[in-house]
Amino acid sequence: MWEFFFQKTVTNLKCIHHYNSNLFLVTLTKLNIKQLIELCKSGNQAAQMEVYNRYCKAMYNVSLRIVKDSFEAEDIMQDSFLLAFTKLDSLKDVKIFGSWLKRIVINNSIYHYKKNSKYKSVPLDDVIYKVEDDYDGIDSQHEFTNLKVNQVLETMKDLKENYQICLNLHLIEGYDYEEICEIMNISHANCRTMISRAKDSLRKKLELVA
Repeated sequence: MWEFFFQKTVTNLKCIHHYNSNLFLVTLTKLNIKQLIELCKSGNQAAQMEVYNRYCKAMYNVSLRIVKDSFEAEDIMQDSFLLAFTKLDSLKDVKIFGSWLKRIVINNSIYHYKKNSKYKSVPLDDVIYKVEDDYDGIDSQHEFTNLKVNQVLETMKDLKENYQICLNLHLIEGYDYEEICEIMNISHANCRTMISRAKDSLRKKLELVA
């Protein structure tokens, strides 16, 4: 009789645990990012998985646009999440978690991209550029809003590798010159001229396929 009672009690406890676990997971999906980050800081793996699920696709695409290899982009994305979860205490404002995480992904992607044996170029700051402040490389009336995004992205693949990176950061990720200088470790003059020439090169290629 006691054995039967014990087995029944264990079974009930397992059912309750399973129910509570599912209830907790459902609750996590309703939490905002600030609440989730607080749980992540305490090492809550379920909260970390929820954050991962919310951001993984976007972060994968960010990395893929730089390294151009799906397997490498996935590895970089996962490594970036692991790094981010260990550095959460350094995040001063939880509201910017998404942009903070994206910066980690971009930095890791550029690092791996430059490590690739196929990446060979003269150090950017060793090249003397003439900066034309009044010329942005592309007619101010001509923006990419009237073109299909996929067409622009495909055409960008035909640009020089450095041009691809700086345009990804500027046009797609939305970083300004100062941020791109920091990310790519280049001077402001080189940054302005590189983006200007990259835009001009992209415009010419788009005119050929238009």
